[in-house]
Amino acid sequence: MDSGGYDKRTFFDKEKNVGGTHGLYMIFFLLEHVTTVVPALCFIPAAGLTYALSGGIAMFLAMLVAVPVVAVTVFAVTMVALSHAEFPDAPCDWTKYIDITDAKLAAKYKGRKIPIETFVDAYMSQRAEFVADPLEVFWHRHEVFLFCITLGHAKFFLTKFTGQLIHHTQAADTAEVRDVYDRGNDFYRWFLGPRMIYTSGIFESQEESLEDAQDRKMDLVCRKTHMKPGDEHLDIGCGWGTLLAFAAKNYGTKSTGVTLAREQCKWGMAQAKDWGVEDRVQMLCMDYRDIPKKQYNVITSLEMIEHVGIKNVQSFLLQCKDMLVDDGLFYLQLAGLRRAWQFEDLIWGLFMGSFIFPGADASCPLAFITSQAERAGFEVHSMENCGVHYALTINHWYNNWLSNKDEVVAKYGQWWYRCWVVFLAWSVIVASQGSSTVFLLVLHKNTSRFERRDTFVGPYPIATQQ
Repeated sequence: MDSGGYDKRTFFDKEKNVGGTHGLYMIFFLLEHVTTVVPALCFIPAAGLTYALSGGIAMFLAMLVAVPVVAVTVFAVTMVALSHAEFPDAPCDWTKYIDITDAKLAAKYKGRKIPIETFVDAYMSQRAEFVADPLEVFWHRHEVFLFCITLGHAKFFLTKFTGQLIHHTQAADTAEVRDVYDRGNDFYRWFLGPRMIYTSGIFESQEESLEDAQDRKMDLVCRKTHMKPGDEHLDIGCGWGTLLAFAAKNYGTKSTGVTLAREQCKWGMAQAKDWGVEDRVQMLCMDYRDIPKKQYNVITSLEMIEHVGIKNVQSFLLQCKDMLVDDGLFYLQLAGLRRAWQFEDLIWGLFMGSFIFPGADASCPLAFITSQAERAGFEVHSMENCGVHYALTINHWYNNWLSNKDEVVAKYGQWWYRCWVVFLAWSVIVASQGSSTVFLLVLHKNTSRFERRDTFVGPYPIATQQ
């Protein structure tokens, strides 16, 4: 399926793919210990500077505030400088791809590339337009845009994003999730389609329908976790509950879902009733930290762990282990940026954090999550990368969204319509080229008593040994 220029796509000719830590080990460590180690790292230089300058308590308190502010500011300024060095100003004729209706902005960038953040802001505020299909423009984005970090990015990072990293309290997470997912079920149906599944399908053909791919994905999750009649199944971050109803109807499970969004609960329970499984499906509208203490045969969590925050990943995994029976299976699916990141990857991530998935800072490379899972006492049985399937899925969502433009604009306005156009078009690219991908993991408790032979020897390929 190609709805906009894939075969004629262009690439950044200076893409880097080299070894090195990229600073991520230190960043992950600091974010995980943001309430303990970070204050200590601020306290020590603040105390040292105060002592060296013979200052008092007032100076110490001022230094205690200044140290992290200076550190974060230096980091942000350095990233801005490095990105501009990699994406210097360059000439181009963008008129065949975009039209800038803001006269001042058009004059400023006449005959040269425009930073992607600047154009996106102008487009969403109706000061710029796509001349061609937006997805086609994104396939040719390196001919038009600069992927450099701007002052707008720096402002978001220094204010809202830094606060999200530090907090992740129940109150903060509840407010962010409900602001996003209680917007309206019709808003999401206009791009997700009738299944209301906000995750990747699994395609056997690039021309296959979204619904067939989504049904296959639900079945794959059930098979990966060996679901059977009577199993107690918990889905954390269950969305609109389609996996719950699918598992209950096709595999005979007793499925419980957890979400913070009230609208998702209403829709999900209505669907369970329509499918005739309301007696075996329940949806709890609560924070994952409040899930009643009980053990389950199967736990699933599809792209929810990103939202718990890096500082809470380990506690989330330990909680899941406590809720899993000793011979149970845990299906964990997560989306994450690639390890050898490019500036486009980071800039896309900042866009997503600003407008689409606020607080999803645990969208990390695979090694971080597998290390955290093993540290929590899990064994990783299998891992599959289905990013290319996500690209096809989002391409379907993009087509759905454009086909429902009139309805979206009539109810939610141009800003939300345009925001989702950028999100979906750009995300097709990101998933296609590996900037961000999605990992499907099957985990179990790493104990000597776990029955590996009877569980994992069978007729299917090892990654789906069901």
